[in-house]
Amino acid sequence: MGKPLLTPDISKEALSQKIPKSQASAPFPIVGIGASAGGLEAIEQFVAHVPALCGIAFVVVQHLDPTRKALMAELLQRITPMEVVQVTERTRVQPDCVYVIPPNKDMSILHGVLHLFEPTESRSQRLPIDFFFRSLAQDLQHRSIGVILSGMGSDGMLGLRAIKDKMGLVLAQEPLSAKFDSMPRSVIDAGLADIIAPAEDLPAMILDHLEQAVQLRKPQHSDDEKLQGGLEKILILLRTRTNHDFSAYKSNTLYRRIERRMGVHQIERIENYVKFLRENPQEIDLLFKEFLIGVTSFFRDPLAWQILQEETLPSLLAGRSGGTIRAWVAGCSTGEEAYSLAIVFKEALETLKPKENFKLQIFATDLDHDAINKARQGVFSKSLAAAITPVRLQRFFTAEDSCYRIRAEIREMVIFSPHSLIMDPPFTRLDILCCRNLLIYLSSEMQRKLFPLFHYSLTPGGVLLLGNAETIGQFTHLFAVLNAKSRIFRRIESAVRPEAVDFPSLFAPILPAAAGGVNAAAKPKASLLTLAEQWVLQRCAPPTVLVNEQGNILYINGRTGNYLEPAAGKANWNVFAMARDGLRHELIGAFQQAMRQPSPILLNGIKISNNGVTHHVNVSVEKIQENEPLRGLFMIVFTLQAAPLASKEEILPKSQASRGKRVIEMERELQHARAELQGTRDEMQTTHELLKSTNEEMQSTNEEMQSANEELTTSKEEMQSLNEELQTVNAELQCKVDELSRSNNDMKNLLNSTDIATLFLDNNMRVRRFTTQATKIIQLIPGDVGRPITDLASDLLYPELPDDAREVLQKLGFTERAVPLRDGRWYTVRTMPYRTLDDRIDGVVITFWDITVAKTLELKLNDMQLVLEQRLVGQATELDKARVELKVERKRSHEAEEKVINPKNL
Repeated sequence: MGKPLLTPDISKEALSQKIPKSQASAPFPIVGIGASAGGLEAIEQFVAHVPALCGIAFVVVQHLDPTRKALMAELLQRITPMEVVQVTERTRVQPDCVYVIPPNKDMSILHGVLHLFEPTESRSQRLPIDFFFRSLAQDLQHRSIGVILSGMGSDGMLGLRAIKDKMGLVLAQEPLSAKFDSMPRSVIDAGLADIIAPAEDLPAMILDHLEQAVQLRKPQHSDDEKLQGGLEKILILLRTRTNHDFSAYKSNTLYRRIERRMGVHQIERIENYVKFLRENPQEIDLLFKEFLIGVTSFFRDPLAWQILQEETLPSLLAGRSGGTIRAWVAGCSTGEEAYSLAIVFKEALETLKPKENFKLQIFATDLDHDAINKARQGVFSKSLAAAITPVRLQRFFTAEDSCYRIRAEIREMVIFSPHSLIMDPPFTRLDILCCRNLLIYLSSEMQRKLFPLFHYSLTPGGVLLLGNAETIGQFTHLFAVLNAKSRIFRRIESAVRPEAVDFPSLFAPILPAAAGGVNAAAKPKASLLTLAEQWVLQRCAPPTVLVNEQGNILYINGRTGNYLEPAAGKANWNVFAMARDGLRHELIGAFQQAMRQPSPILLNGIKISNNGVTHHVNVSVEKIQENEPLRGLFMIVFTLQAAPLASKEEILPKSQASRGKRVIEMERELQHARAELQGTRDEMQTTHELLKSTNEEMQSTNEEMQSANEELTTSKEEMQSLNEELQTVNAELQCKVDELSRSNNDMKNLLNSTDIATLFLDNNMRVRRFTTQATKIIQLIPGDVGRPITDLASDLLYPELPDDAREVLQKLGFTERAVPLRDGRWYTVRTMPYRTLDDRIDGVVITFWDITVAKTLELKLNDMQLVLEQRLVGQATELDKARVELKVERKRSHEAEEKVINPKNL
């Protein structure tokens, strides 16, 4: 419907501050988000701009591939601090959380608990967004909020219509910002969107709306009189601009809808809104659309339609001998209910198969000119398939590119017209009057005036259909109950005096604020000149008939009874069928001439027989060329000619009797010409029958082509559904690919930063991957991926490497060896099994640690140890010699001491 006037750029911190404090005690809002192809990007933009502590729950419904695991919850969790949960059965909705529908499920909500259902429709016919939005509207009523984002098709439109009916808030993504604009554009074209903006701006607008709703619920300081005065001023502005009076509607209903518009524009007081209306006339048009109850669907309340088809219509047709059944559908909106009645009537006739020929003529009316124009087209979105059975869909609708079109046999039964039930005269001589779910919006006083009017419009025994929330109240003496549950009633002839019927001209009361203006505008009196002209036209002007190209009478002036009379049978307003004997053939010829030439065609002295009296008349037929509004129409003027006093045969002498014979011969020739003309007409009728037969054959061929087209359309729908799912899967996979690419880059940088040569082999000892450092040990190039390790040249003096790798695969252990290279370098080669995340062995990992420095130091230490050991051996030998010498010296010393002590021994 339009963007709000105030759309400021608000940060997350500011959004958090704008959250109404009263939400802590009030039931928290639940926002339903629907998206399809291209919707992942839009959902990410939406969720990324929602503050963490917003007090709102978000439920995301998207078209998902039923055969694949959904990744949306995981992807959304990366960009929002709120908890993201994939819904399971009986998940209770909590604020500050995001809930995502699982694949291959339909989801509904009841008392704040999410329930999952197995889909019943085929894959291409599923409408999960509509399914959830309708349940959201029923569960939260006026607190429901629906958001539609990027997607193909029209899924979500019926659900948002239900939210709109419950006074909820509807938001749509700006089509220019959507990757696929079909879904948001269908919602916008249907007039359902309250707010239209890019996905990233919608969260701020939702919070602004909730804050404004809290302010509006606070008691205003103005008294009831000022509130009523503001409402009456709004109704005056509406009546001035639209010529429709809503004063007969319930005040509470009107004020709730005014509150919605005030909330959209962030206006707190009704007097300020009145000023806003006067400064912005386009807002009056939007408010007018808001007042109109445009919520309807095919076969709403299926039980009522079933009873109408199986019980009410057979009973209505039983007492009739054929003819036309007249019906009136008041408040038809976009025509679904009128077409439903036509379909039910058609099915009832096919079931009953009466001998008589019955036809149905439906007058469908509504205040909304746009809705009437759409109803006349008979085109409905693909979401129609969810509200109608496949048999009816195939029987009464034709599938086109992106919609369904009602078939001609049903469309021809309905006549659509703008009409006000309150201000315009009613239709009469009705057999069926359908006024469902309209009276509940009208005041009780207006309802009391309408039921006698309905009784007046219906024929005796006529049927009245009301909505499931409506009743006839105190008028039980005017209508008898046929089915109380389905609200079907029958008109009865009351034994008491019938109610006085107030026609619509007396319905609308004069608003207090406008009373003076209406009374002041008194109707001016007609002037003497005007009255004289009217008298002259009525008395002196010749009888005149205005007809179109088919001869159908559009306007009659004067008395034409001497020249025209109604034809017997069905009412026919064709001038040729109504022309009296003697005038019909001449009038047809003159009319055909007038179509070919601009000058008037004159017929003089035509004899017309009227109740045995012969009249002579002059006829003028002229095609109107000058007057723009009447251009292309034909004016037929009848001028009565005075009859001659006596016939020519009476005044002529006998000698001139031969001239009378000539007249007789000419009359015979005229009769012969008329006979030839009749023969020509018979031939033309035969030709017409042949053409009709050919047309039937062409129609049969057309039906075959239509059947093939329907099959192709079904295939196209399935392909479109698959395409939407593939778009979603592709978006999820693209996110995973990006994440995998980042992980791959991180792993590559990690391996390179460790400066460790690493080689990955598969189970067949073929190269899978290697690091840059590994090329310094084994002659590896990128093209070696997939080659066996045994085919690669290497500087390693390690021929047992393949055998050790196979042993690791068999024993699932590891090996570690210090291996030299040909250039003198040393590496520690460690071989370990390659384990996947699911603990599966998928090759080996070989790492090469450079130990050249350590190995060099080890060799030097070994040499030094050897030298030291040799030195220690030499020192040990010298020590042994010293010990021997010392021992000898000690022995000598001992012997000398003994000689000193024992001189005897000397």
